[in-house]
Parts: sequence; C-alpha cells; structure tokens
Amino acid sequence: MIEIQDDGAVVTYGGPTRFDDSGAHPLTVSPPPSSGRPSATPSPAVAEAIQSAAARHQISAELVSAVAWRESGFNPMAVSPKGARGVMQLMPGTARALGIDARDTIANIDGGADYLSRMMRRFDGDLVKTLAAYNAGPEAVDRYGGLPPYAETANYVRAILRRLGQPIGASAGLP
Repeated sequence: MIEIQDDGAVVTYGGPTRFDDSGAHPLTVSPPPSSGRPSATPSPAVAEAIQSAAARHQISAELVSAVAWRESGFNPMAVSPKGARGVMQLMPGTARALGIDARDTIANIDGGADYLSRMMRRFDGDLVKTLAAYNAGPEAVDRYGGLPPYAETANYVRAILRRLGQPIGASAGLP
C-alpha cells in the first residue's frame, strides 16, 4: 500500500494498515495461541493424505510425515512469515511449479511428497541433501556441495533425522 502525502512524498506501507483522518496506523496481527511446538501426530485426514501421497510418489510415508511434522506440526492452515503454506509449507513458486494450489490440504501434501521425491532422485537418495534442499532449496545444496552452512537448515535436518531415528552428526554429513 502506498500513500501520497500533500507535499508529494510517497510513503510505502509493508503490511496491514488502517487509514483514518489522523493518518496511517500499522495493524498487528496476533498469531493464534500455540505451544510453539509442532503437534506430535496428524489428524486422521492428514495421515491418510500423507499415506496416499507417499505411495503415489514412491517415497517413504514416514519421511513425508516427518517433514510435515517439522514444517507445520501437521497444520493445514499454517502460513510462514515468508509465505509458505499448509502442512508441507510450500512456497507459492514451488506450488505453481508443481501445478497445485497450496491452500488445498490434499494437494499441498501431494505436492510436498512430489517435491521430496524429486529432491530424493536429484540427490541420489542422500537423505541429508534431500532434506537440506527441501528447506534451503536445491540450488543452495548444489552451491555448497551438500548441507549449506545455515544453522536453520542444519537444525531442520537434525530434527527430522531424529524423528526418523536416523544417525545424527558427522556420520550423517552434519557438523
């Protein structure tokens, strides 16, 4: 939203803003109350969608579930500050490239499983690289020849490996 003031100056507002006679007032949107931790288990509908999508894309349902757990806590309504949506937290560009509507829960899960499957093939089954690509993008994994040096990505990969009961540390390619 932009505002042109009486002197011709242009003011840009980056978020929700209320305008009244006294001027512009940025609005703060409070997130719904949450424990801050992902839910440990999906709803039956989300669990079924994960099973179906995993089978369709020939990828482990446990992997899809672990990514959904870490990404959104299995929350179909989740929206990240960067705009990622749904259970699998698909970015709008990724959803478009996959030909899906990220707001549709079933399509979101299917798209996330499809993307995971593509990353698994791209990185020859290397789980650390696949997870790093899901989090930071495949270009970052290619640029660094493996896990990018981002704390967020390393923590993301560790959390999912832990959930899957996989080795964590240097043997898994983690610092």
